[in-house]
Amino acid sequence: MSFRHQNDPDLIRELLIDPGIWVVVGLSNNQEREAFGVSRWLKVELGKGLIPVHPKAETVHGEQGYATLSDIPDGTDIKVVDCFVNSEHVGAVVDDAIANKDRLLIDAIWMQLGVVDEAAADRARKVGLDVVMDTCPRIEWRGVRSAGMAR
Repeated sequence: MSFRHQNDPDLIRELLIDPGIWVVVGLSNNQEREAFGVSRWLKVELGKGLIPVHPKAETVHGEQGYATLSDIPDGTDIKVVDCFVNSEHVGAVVDDAIANKDRLLIDAIWMQLGVVDEAAADRARKVGLDVVMDTCPRIEWRGVRSAGMAR
């Protein structure tokens, strides 16, 4: 029997309120893509540090882009690798994050709404990475914000 991933609301809250850097894989200057709007929201509304990762290595929202996670300079402390790629490609991104986990101090993988890869999530968890899957931080923020107001 295989384990089906379930998102932990406490983990989601922790990742969203932490001021750490988010790498957004799949982020380019294409304003039509969801990654562009969500990453701008992460930076402007939540004050996150951002690192765009896309084969074009474009500067986005004023932030230097890189072609891959492996191109990000040593010693960069990354809280979340946010995956705006199709489910069939996210496994490779997760494997790249696993390979760079210690070098970049990566804490978590976040697979965006509609992005699901149970095997990749299992691989990430086995090396100590936290995993959020098949949801969007902007959607989750509504619950975090309202729960914070109720406290």
